[in-house]
Amino acid sequence: TQHVHEYEMKQSFSQKGCPYDNACIESFHAILKKEEVYHTQYTDYSAAKLAIFQFIEGWYNRNRIHSSLGYQTPQAIEDQMRKIA
Repeated sequence: TQHVHEYEMKQSFSQKGCPYDNACIESFHAILKKEEVYHTQYTDYSAAKLAIFQFIEGWYNRNRIHSSLGYQTPQAIEDQMRKIA
């Protein structure tokens, strides 16, 4: 933290003991691990990368509803935004 103050930089993470700044990504990581990673044995890095990509893009964004999005999928929200723009 000495360099942060020395160069008058602003840190991009919350203070110690404040877990709420990163709640959405923490929730995503928990879901990714519980619904994909813990159920799969990957043969190598490339297989893991592909499987996780397919989970995120093929299921999480297109089929899984999110309460923070009014119980819609991320893809549905993105489609709505494209129509507005």
